Amino acid sequence: MQTASYTDTGGRPGNEDATRQVRRGEDALCMVVADGLGGHGGGALASAAAADTICNGWDGAASPDGLKELVQEAHRAVRAIQTPACAMKSTVAALELVGNRAVWAHVGDSRLYRFQDGKLVFQTRDHSASQIAVAMGDITVDQIRFHEDRNRVLRALGQADDPLNVETGEQTLPPGRHAFLLCSDGFWEYVLEKEMAVDLKAAADPLDWLVRMRARLSARTPEDNDNNTAAAVWTEV
Repeated sequence: MQTASYTDTGGRPGNEDATRQVRRGEDALCMVVADGLGGHGGGALASAAAADTICNGWDGAASPDGLKELVQEAHRAVRAIQTPACAMKSTVAALELVGNRAVWAHVGDSRLYRFQDGKLVFQTRDHSASQIAVAMGDITVDQIRFHEDRNRVLRALGQADDPLNVETGEQTLPPGRHAFLLCSDGFWEYVLEKEMAVDLKAAADPLDWLVRMRARLSARTPEDNDNNTAAAVWTEV
């Protein structure tokens, strides 16, 4: 199991993204990417609280119910640090990978992608107004990236709902080479899925994969681009 991650402020004055990971032995991993909302430093506090709560609370298992409860705990942790002046929130994408067992959860528009033998086989659906527009047939999936409602996130840690509606997934990985990519919207907005697969096939390891994709991102982003964060893990079953 090989991993790599990075987070970058982009063209913003501060970084409100966060990424964390924790290992339990050679074949067990919990990985998180969170994207804070709130500004004035509040987003950074929210994303850090979310990522830390999930990783610190992980018991080394791969369990949909367990991961969902960790995300609920992260939701409560974000709510606990909100103030009247800053009701900060955060998206999250989280992965538990234990042997050939993968479990994930997400809230908002931070994404998880799963590749098998170099091909994209799964990606999460955003909890956003633009994703609903896709479901209604108003726009295509590719048009999400620059849709007028792209930044309207419909679910986030720290919102009023309690319990929070957390989406989870699970997979027993078949024999083969598997790669997972977790990333904030500041990353996937500028790197197409087909390019992720091309760079995966060419890469020597997860860090090389991220470097190749970041080169694409850097060539396309405006000067005031958003924070961007990604975390990758490779494993073979």
